[in-house]
Amino acid sequence: MPLNMTKIAYRSESPATLRAWLESHRQAGEARLTTRYLPKRHAEMVGGSLYWIHAKTIVGRSPLIGFMDNGAGRQWIRLEPRLIAVQTIPRRAHQGWRYLEEQDAPPDLGEGAEGTDEMPAEMLGELSKLGLV
Repeated sequence: MPLNMTKIAYRSESPATLRAWLESHRQAGEARLTTRYLPKRHAEMVGGSLYWIHAKTIVGRSPLIGFMDNGAGRQWIRLEPRLIAVQTIPRRAHQGWRYLEEQDAPPDLGEGAEGTDEMPAEMLGELSKLGLV
């Protein structure tokens, strides 16, 4: 089972703006984020996902392609340029990224959940607790 990671959707106003940013990289074939250090368990993470945290809630995931040195002493986190909706779960804010084991990762919502990125993350969390999303 691949290892996943969590990261704050920094500068993202909503899951919809995060989705738009990711999809704006579709022509390039991948979206890239910069991080200071290469994760020690990076080999286990290829094939996993980066789970995005917005407003203290995990709101979606992007499949991880891998990692690459960017030539400036930093690393790129290479992602597929898409946001897959997941069942929202609360998650504390943190700096950088954190590992997320497969058994702790929220399940995908499926194809019918595309409109959920317009809802506030707190509302999604409450609807998820009630089993409505």
